[in-house]
Amino acid sequence: MCGKSAKVRHLHLVLGDQLDRDSALFEGFDPAQDAVWMAEVVGEATHVWSHKLRLAFFFSAMRHFREVVEASGRRVLYTRMEVDGSRDRGASLAEVLDLDLTGTGASRLVVVRPGDYRVLDQLIDLAQVRGVPLEIREDSHFYDLPEGFRDWAAGRKTLVLETYYREMRRRHGILLETNGKPVGGEWNYDGDNRESFGRKGPPADLPQVMPIEPDAVTREVIEMVNRRFADHPGHLECFDLPVSRNDALKWLNQFIDERLPHFGDFQDALWSGQRFLYHSRLSALLNVKLLHPREVVAAVVAAWEAGRAPLNSVEGFVRQVIGWREYVRGIYWLRMPDYLDLNFLEAKADLPSFFWDGKTEMACLADAMENVLNHGYAHHIQRLMVLGLFAQLFGVRPRAFHEWHLAMYLDAIDWVSAPNTIGMSHYADGGVVGTKPYCASGNYINRMSNHCAGCRFDPGKSVGEDACPFTTLYWAFLDRNRGKLKGNQRMAFQMKNLERKNEDEMAGIRARAREVREVLQG
Repeated sequence: MCGKSAKVRHLHLVLGDQLDRDSALFEGFDPAQDAVWMAEVVGEATHVWSHKLRLAFFFSAMRHFREVVEASGRRVLYTRMEVDGSRDRGASLAEVLDLDLTGTGASRLVVVRPGDYRVLDQLIDLAQVRGVPLEIREDSHFYDLPEGFRDWAAGRKTLVLETYYREMRRRHGILLETNGKPVGGEWNYDGDNRESFGRKGPPADLPQVMPIEPDAVTREVIEMVNRRFADHPGHLECFDLPVSRNDALKWLNQFIDERLPHFGDFQDALWSGQRFLYHSRLSALLNVKLLHPREVVAAVVAAWEAGRAPLNSVEGFVRQVIGWREYVRGIYWLRMPDYLDLNFLEAKADLPSFFWDGKTEMACLADAMENVLNHGYAHHIQRLMVLGLFAQLFGVRPRAFHEWHLAMYLDAIDWVSAPNTIGMSHYADGGVVGTKPYCASGNYINRMSNHCAGCRFDPGKSVGEDACPFTTLYWAFLDRNRGKLKGNQRMAFQMKNLERKNEDEMAGIRARAREVREVLQG
């Protein structure tokens, strides 16, 4: 612990994803009596097998934020991780905090609602054991509160994202005419967000994301992570991330200037070797709170108002922030803690090993995993319709896929990850998040990318040595889930196509699916 163990009145806890200088945590903070508490904890680094880049990003951002808090005149008690473990003061967050409660004699703990139910549970248990009041403040970083979402959801048979998104637009006056109608006449321009690059591919002058050179603090963290967590997945050679608010703002401004204008058209497109295309890469910065969603949305809307970006790009981006981002957080707090163990389709398989090392002959998966291993990133189509789709078709256990997602992506806080994996990707919640499974054959990937042209597998085939595993597993997925999907009206077309296959065709598909599983499961 940095600083003397002088008595303090209240400990104000800053968690690794709460690096918000304007946080509600600091309301009523008395520099003469109170202290800010932060800790790099082994248990938080290892409760899932975290990507090296994820660890370095969080630890470096935390150390930079500590400097900001200290510069504001607030005392910070900071537990720092070292290569040799010499500063480790407990395996879990609760153990380290317990020591500091003893050392400081604090009479109250103050925290903004954590982004992880597991962490909230630890804090509540510790406070009860120690007999210390725990004040949980709501997170002003979001547009909606969990209670607000709960009120919206009350009495509804289905929790449709589009309905919630329109409510959020109305409530906050975003992209509305003076009469309350949506600008442009439509609420949603998703139909204008699905262009592919065609045979020519992306333009030669595709704008690149501005790299941020690691400073001395970040370099020290990188060395520590590389040595202490050497067996963890991923690489640190490509560390180019903002870990301070000033650098985060540089990324926001560059996105708006250079990539937002074409984001809308090509947000669903894929192309081999292109890591970011026109995507913002801002989600991790939003989720650790170096950027505020209100400032991001305001900047994007201002670009449209100034004629610097088309409406389909701006609406598509706004929908991700005030629609999807707020919606999944609402679902998380509405359905936890039972949500993590939902498994509507009774999937039982383990993750194939290529999800950790990227070693696969499937071109689309190899390309997506190279992005994940090097950058802790994949844009939403790579996540949902390449990596997520394969895990769903393969029948990976939903919670196992959630834990992989949480381990490998920079932006994957528990509240983000669980609804995206268990709900959206795996349909394990039986239709809470998505009204149908997002399942498709290899033909979808062929239509949206150039991956299949250079792959040894044929997306048009479901049987044979050169059959695309996506296509084989797609039909096998529909086959084994007939009973649970046949009553879903949104699946009617796909189920009719399944019924057109005769028994000989299905026998061949089932046999090929078993071969694929045997190879990938060793």
